[in-house]
Amino acid sequence: MSFANEAGWDRVLRVIAGIVLLYLGFGGVIVGTVGTILAIVGIILVLTGLVGWCPLYAVLRIRTNRKQGAAI
Repeated sequence: MSFANEAGWDRVLRVIAGIVLLYLGFGGVIVGTVGTILAIVGIILVLTGLVGWCPLYAVLRIRTNRKQGAAI
């Protein structure tokens, strides 16, 4: 994917962290407003990890993957 700005390790960490946050928020471990916020952040992390593109990375011009054709 040419639009991906996340490396493989970044994507795996995001999905794992997102699943943990979803469990904490929706699993009833942490309840109330904080639990809801954790669940929302978890959804965002899972989605960005699956897609491989992070909008915050795009705004801040951060890439954890190597650019195609770049000589590093």
